Amino acid sequence: MNQFWVFVRKEMWHILRDKQTLFVLLGMPVAQILIFGFALSNEVKNSKIAVLDLSKDQITQQLIERIDASKYFDLEENLTSPKDIERIFKKGKVKLVLVFENNFDKNLQHTHEAIIQLIADGTDPNVGTTLISYASSIINDYQKELFGNQLILYSIKPEVRMIYNEQLKASYNFVPGVMAMVLLLVCALMTSIAIVKEKELGTMEVLLVSPLNPFFVVISKSIPYLIISILNIVSILLLSYYVLKVPIKGNLILLMGVSILFIITSLSFGLFVSSTTRTQTAAMFGTLIGLFMPTLMFSGFMFPIDNMPWPMQLLSNLIPSKWFFIIVKSVMIKGLGILAIWREVLILLGFTVLMLFISIRKFNKRLDIA
Repeated sequence: MNQFWVFVRKEMWHILRDKQTLFVLLGMPVAQILIFGFALSNEVKNSKIAVLDLSKDQITQQLIERIDASKYFDLEENLTSPKDIERIFKKGKVKLVLVFENNFDKNLQHTHEAIIQLIADGTDPNVGTTLISYASSIINDYQKELFGNQLILYSIKPEVRMIYNEQLKASYNFVPGVMAMVLLLVCALMTSIAIVKEKELGTMEVLLVSPLNPFFVVISKSIPYLIISILNIVSILLLSYYVLKVPIKGNLILLMGVSILFIITSLSFGLFVSSTTRTQTAAMFGTLIGLFMPTLMFSGFMFPIDNMPWPMQLLSNLIPSKWFFIIVKSVMIKGLGILAIWREVLILLGFTVLMLFISIRKFNKRLDIA
């Protein structure tokens, strides 16, 4: 029995000496419970909205203030023309627009009925439906306070419209998210494992000392996954269009171009992981934890980023799939062009150049050592 406890103590000291393993064992549960319990929530709050008040009377001002004061909404902009509605939705600045008709107060007093149009961004139907529900609830509460027992005689009627997704199809949201996850898995995960496998077998050193430039050695390992990923994009788009009935409203060539850019970005991250790890297990763990899990949590695919605390919102900017998710929704669902997504495209280019530069430098150092 004493020998048994000796082995237990030996294993315990082995774990305590391994700082990285200890961090994973103790730190990961704490990080996950904080992220999932505090930062990630399906509740929609602090959503940016815009208001087009064509009446500008006392009741509309009180109702706008009531909506803005709630924890669910933040007033982003007061619009001056119906033409501004499409503009602000295309920019992606707001999730909901409230439109008050002309002579709102007069109509309510004379015809006992006034209309508020609630226009939501339907590219994420769950968020859009929730925002409509919150706004309608606030409007109903305001009516009860304003009219009391006369509520039957007076009615403020919300008219609901879902822009970009009138039928509220969930596929409009998950198709861009699935594209990001599939491309990350094929590109980053498989590329990192393929290169690390060469290290474990000892053949990578032979390749690095060959007359071929290390840059081309590394890139050659990625080309097959680039081709496979392009085929995956084509199959996803065909299934989305013909089976799921998700329209491709924007330019197909632009959509393919930015998808190929994201493939190259994912490949560059795979090369980066492979240059910093020595075993296939470590490469797989690093890719899944460093890229795949953040894609699920911080890309906006499953959890609204606006609901997260500001440190988490800043962290989400470091996730390439967040920017690709925005691009695909803008081009595929909203039908926007390059002028609407140029900032996201430049960010993906920046990620790609940075990761390729670091990866090539690390492989060059290995070559110098050899």
